[in-house]
Amino acid sequence: MSTLPKVAWIGLGIMGSPMSENLVKAGYDVTGHTLEREKLDRLTAAGGTAAASVADAVRDADVIVTMVPASPQVEAVAYGPDGILENARRGALLIDMSSITPQTSVGLAAAAKEKGIRVLDAPVSGGEAGAIEAVLSIMVGGDQADFDEAKPLFEALGKTIVRCGPHGSGQTVKAANQLIVAVNIQACAEAVVFLEKSGVDLAAALDVLGGGLAGSTVLARKKDNFLKRDFTPGFRIDLHHKDMGIVTDAARTVGAALPVGAVVAQLVASLRAQGDGGLDHSALLRAVERLSGARVRSLPHP
Repeated sequence: MSTLPKVAWIGLGIMGSPMSENLVKAGYDVTGHTLEREKLDRLTAAGGTAAASVADAVRDADVIVTMVPASPQVEAVAYGPDGILENARRGALLIDMSSITPQTSVGLAAAAKEKGIRVLDAPVSGGEAGAIEAVLSIMVGGDQADFDEAKPLFEALGKTIVRCGPHGSGQTVKAANQLIVAVNIQACAEAVVFLEKSGVDLAAALDVLGGGLAGSTVLARKKDNFLKRDFTPGFRIDLHHKDMGIVTDAARTVGAALPVGAVVAQLVASLRAQGDGGLDHSALLRAVERLSGARVRSLPHP
């Protein structure tokens, strides 16, 4: 019998599926629930167990992990008679790895405490590739003792694992992460259009830029997306639009000015309004092309 804690995993999307599978590979007993049958089949094929409901998944779990799109979905699976708080056992540890508002995380921790359930907010960065390769950056908010208990589980999912402070701190750092990523992608996209319009060999230019001070994880990860105009979603514009709303609102609350972030938030919103919300966030390139009068290549039909 494994001495590892029993894990319930709620949400098996682009990130949740490979992350839960990495826990199975690490020896954890993982029971998952999501709304898509094929995602449940994928988990069982990897060695996990499928549950028909949130309540069934969490009832016997020592650790419950949620990885869903936004605050409303976290609240939907956490609250109510069929939710986590009403069905998990006292003493269980709830780790929310979704990217949501810091206020939602603080509220969830307070509500869970009344039920004897401990909570960490632990959003991640690294995208689909980081999830698959188990090299995510994990930023955590919550009590130190709960963080220490969860550390071995986090180590099966990521490489950079840091407790950033009390409840909500992980989400605040994730919001800052999404601000930096969006601004970086926008800068890269503008550089790509500038280089192409100037007649430069784009592949050569991106190689040399990647080796200098302009180099970044964003440029390294998204270079092929730019070169091939491949916007298969690793992280969708729709989700980055949600995250830019989170950071804009949180910054207003604390009185921090985000002048460049505000502009990029509007560019993300405009790209979504033009029907590109389901594309990878590297598709910010398409917005720059439209603004520059460049030909925006039509996308292949799925």
